[in-house]
Amino acid sequence: MQMVVKQSRRHVMHFLVALMLVLATLGGGRAWAAENSLSVYFIDVEGGQATLFVTPAKQSLLIDTGWPENAGRDADRIVAAAKLAGIKKIDYVLLTHYHDDHSGGVPQLVERIPVGTFIDHGPNTEIRENAKSQKIEAAYKGVLATGKYKHIVAKPGDVLPVQGMNVTVISSDGNVIDHPLPGAGQPNEFCSIQEDKPMDRSENPHSLGVLITFGKTKILDLGDLTWDKEHDFMCPNNRLGKVDVLVVSHHGFRPSSSHALVDAIHSRVAVMDNAETKGGDVQVLDVVRKAPGLEALFQLHYSEAGGSEHNTASDFIANPQGPDKGNYFLMKVSPKGDLDIYNSGTQASKHYAAF
Repeated sequence: MQMVVKQSRRHVMHFLVALMLVLATLGGGRAWAAENSLSVYFIDVEGGQATLFVTPAKQSLLIDTGWPENAGRDADRIVAAAKLAGIKKIDYVLLTHYHDDHSGGVPQLVERIPVGTFIDHGPNTEIRENAKSQKIEAAYKGVLATGKYKHIVAKPGDVLPVQGMNVTVISSDGNVIDHPLPGAGQPNEFCSIQEDKPMDRSENPHSLGVLITFGKTKILDLGDLTWDKEHDFMCPNNRLGKVDVLVVSHHGFRPSSSHALVDAIHSRVAVMDNAETKGGDVQVLDVVRKAPGLEALFQLHYSEAGGSEHNTASDFIANPQGPDKGNYFLMKVSPKGDLDIYNSGTQASKHYAAF
């Protein structure tokens, strides 16, 4: 046990050192270092999700908390990113759904850093006997029962009270937004593409998904929302319009990422939080890489399933094949729409100019 804890601490130290190198190397750059930029940390939790948004005024939103156990590895990585971002508290923690790779790390997180408000879609929907999600929900409810935290149950169409960026709820508890957002609502030509995708009756279709707007940039994160729910708000008309950054749903698993969504939103950049042997399915890799308007797909890990033909280019992979090193992406978003993405695995950044 002592060895596991020491290894976890070493991972955190490597994480912090690498993050500090980002500032040292890029601190004097263009939009990268601008004090009025939104910072987005795509933290490697090895096939789960933990994405931290920090506004220029240091208001923070964390989407999901990674896995439970692992000697608190994922919570430590989240706290390391928070420290670099200059925050000592996470204002809002949004849980997309009650699977262990998304919400399992809640108890470990609150032991390490103060949290203001938790946001979820309501009660767990997996009621079958011994469902693992029941244990995850029970641990989360235990945290809420302490009375230390505010709690919001979000509904489609809600605008969450995060200051410095607009966070609109697109999906929650199996329901989706029922009206087009400003500038959206056009017929979606990609709805006619036949989908060869399995149905999913777990917590995934109940994922709490949001569209985040900062300045001229829109970032879509739908958790593990499934393709049939995507069709509910994308067909026959596209209720979202164009989106600049797509957080690829469900780690790149087949039950998500329909053509009706991925092709229609014309994202400039996509980020996939897969692991080497979790997510990153060939079908999804191909759909995302070939999506209209896409300039780059970033993957937290090389996908073993994808092989050399289907993975993105090596420059856009944070963790190549082999033992996980906890490498991450840090994206800076300027108010006018410039994107700069730093890959801690390659120690290089890519710039994407606003249109």
